[in-house]
Amino acid sequence: MKVLITGSNSGFGLLSALGFARAGHEVVATMRNPAKGDGLRAVIAAEGLPIEIRQLDVTDEASVASAIADPAELDAVVNNAGFEVQSAMELVDDELLDRQLDTNVRGPMRVIRAVLPTWRQRGSGVIVNVSSVAGFVAVPYGGAYAASKHALEAMTEALHYEVSTYGLRVALVEPGRFDTAFHANIVTPSGWEASAYHERAVRFRAALLSLDGDASPADPQLVADAIILAATDDATPLRTLVGADAQLIASVRAQGSFEDFETTMRAALNWFD
Repeated sequence: MKVLITGSNSGFGLLSALGFARAGHEVVATMRNPAKGDGLRAVIAAEGLPIEIRQLDVTDEASVASAIADPAELDAVVNNAGFEVQSAMELVDDELLDRQLDTNVRGPMRVIRAVLPTWRQRGSGVIVNVSSVAGFVAVPYGGAYAASKHALEAMTEALHYEVSTYGLRVALVEPGRFDTAFHANIVTPSGWEASAYHERAVRFRAALLSLDGDASPADPQLVADAIILAATDDATPLRTLVGADAQLIASVRAQGSFEDFETTMRAALNWFD
């Protein structure tokens, strides 16, 4: 199998690229800025892995077309590139919302559109979209990010119906919170720390982290393994939750109404203000 992965310079993308290659698959590891791929290059050289690094900016149609000049060479794509806006919804202006949706929603669609016509004619191909537990549950001060992942999930579900008849397969991987560099790239609006919402947002994040107790941060390799399995195993379901927190949240959410879910989560977080 030959697989193209977006956002491969760190986190889930980097681990997935290495995992695919170590399993004997060819990998096209893409990133917006290839200069950030030195860590990956070092591992490629040390282990002799079948990984090619290409420049790909998912927000740039021409960049996507250049990186995927020959869709027929690929058997799978993993849409992993993304970032998170953290803010109260009131403070998310049009420019920031556009950035969030352009990367996390339109970006994957640019990649998908680049491969679909060729793959449809060929009758094979796998699309793995990396979503989040935020794809079905939104939290305070994460609404823009959740909106982008809700949209990605809706599009993936629709794609399943539309392309399965052509021999193509789509899958979603939905991680909870993992210890990666993703959190270091969170974007906030100007004036966020001075806003009326910031102090409460800090307390909410602390409440979320308190659920971990003394447990070590979850290993992001679990997500990479789920991505690889989704791409290589035809029996993989449309949605794969990864992480105890994601599985717990999904289970509680499925048990009743939104109001019941809110009551349960507020009690678990001791967050009533």
